[in-house]
Amino acid sequence: MTTLISARPAGPRDTLAANPAADAARVDALMADYGLSGEFLGLGGRPEDHRVVAAMSGGVDSSVVAALLHRAGYQVVGMTLQLYDHGAAIHRKGACCAGQDIHDARRVAEAMGFAHYVLDYESRFREAVMEDFADTYLAGATPIPCVRCNQSVKFADLLSTAQQLGAAALVTGHYIRREDRTDGPVLLRAADHGKDQSYFLFATTREQLDYLRFPLGHLTKDQTRELALALGLIVAAKPDSQDICFVPDGDYASVVKRLRPDAARPGEIVHEDGRVLGHHEGVIHYTVGQRRGLGVATGEPLYVIRLDAGQAQVIVGPREALAVRTIQLSDVNWIGDGALGEADGMEIAVKVRSTRPPSPATLHVNANGVVSVMLAAGEEGVAPGQACVFYSVDEEARVLGGGWIRSTMSEDKAA
Repeated sequence: MTTLISARPAGPRDTLAANPAADAARVDALMADYGLSGEFLGLGGRPEDHRVVAAMSGGVDSSVVAALLHRAGYQVVGMTLQLYDHGAAIHRKGACCAGQDIHDARRVAEAMGFAHYVLDYESRFREAVMEDFADTYLAGATPIPCVRCNQSVKFADLLSTAQQLGAAALVTGHYIRREDRTDGPVLLRAADHGKDQSYFLFATTREQLDYLRFPLGHLTKDQTRELALALGLIVAAKPDSQDICFVPDGDYASVVKRLRPDAARPGEIVHEDGRVLGHHEGVIHYTVGQRRGLGVATGEPLYVIRLDAGQAQVIVGPREALAVRTIQLSDVNWIGDGALGEADGMEIAVKVRSTRPPSPATLHVNANGVVSVMLAAGEEGVAPGQACVFYSVDEEARVLGGGWIRSTMSEDKAA
C-alpha cells in the first residue's frame, strides 16, 4: 500500500510568464528546435487530453521533463518517492532521494503550477533494494541497486500507481531513447553516450515500455540545462547526483554491516595458486578488480580475482587473471525481435560495466534456456551481481535486453 506524505494541488495553467527568471519566448523556441512542442509523447490527440505522471527526483533532468510537459499543455501530476529516511538523508548531498531533493521537486511544481505528490515507498525500497544490496554483497557479488530500484520500485510500483490515477504515461528524465515502430516500441541508447542510462534500464519489459516515455533521450546534458535556465528552474545549476542514496560517501561495507550486523565473517586472502597470503574481516570489504587496500604485500601487483563467500575467501592474482571471456547470466530480460531462444548465436555488443562502451560478443542460449555471452576479447573487472546488457551491432545501438552476471570464466579457460 502506498502512503501519501504530502500533496500540492494543481495551480494555474501557466505561471511561466510570472517567473522573472523565465524566458517564455526562449523556452518555446528551444522546445520547437528539440521536437518537444505539441503532443510530443506520441499519445495521440492534444496534450490537454492526457493526464501524465512525471517522476520527479528533484534533479535537473526530471524537473525539466515535468516543466516541459506542463508547458506543452499536458495534465501533469508530479510524483516524488521518499525512498530513504528523510531525517537521515536531508544533509546528504548528491543523493537522489535525499530530503533536499524532495523539497526541490516540490518547489519546481509550485513554481510551474502543477500538482505534486510525495509518496512513502520506504518499506518497499528497503525490502526490494536495500535488503537485496546487503544479501548480494554477503554472497560475494557486486550489486547494482539503481537497476533494482528501477526494476522493482519505479517501473513497477510507481508505474502501477500512475495507471491507477488514469495517467496515459509515466514520464521520466532518463537519458535513453524510445521509438514506436510497427512491431511496438523499442529502446535505443541515448544520443549523448556520455549520459546514456540504458545500462540501468535493461530490465524494462515490453509491457512497461508501452507505458513509459523518455523525452530527454535525444538531447545532450548541456541542452537540458539550457532548457532549465530558460524555464527559470531553481535546479538549473544543481549538480548531478553521484552517490547511491542510502550509501553515504560510497562506504558500502558500513551499510551492509548495519543491515546485517552479524553476517560478515573473517577469512583468508588466498593467491590463485593456493598460497594463503593473509586474512580479512569479511568479503564485503572487497570487490572484483580491486587492487588497493588488500592488506597483503608480495612484491607484485595483486588484484581481487574473485570472492568465495561460502569459504570466506578473497582470491587474488595478477592482472592478467582478471580477463574474462565467458559470462553466464540469470534472470535475462529480452526485448529484441522474436523469442530469446531464436537469438542463439547472434552477434551482439554488450556492456558489462556502466562506464564502458559496448564490446563485441556472441549470445548463446542452450536447449535448457541457459543464457551465456562469449566476449570477442577479454574484459577485466567483470563481477557476479553486475549486469550484462545487450545491444544491436548496428549504428542505432538498439537495447536488446540483458541479464544478471551469475558466473564468469577466465580467458585462458575459455580458450
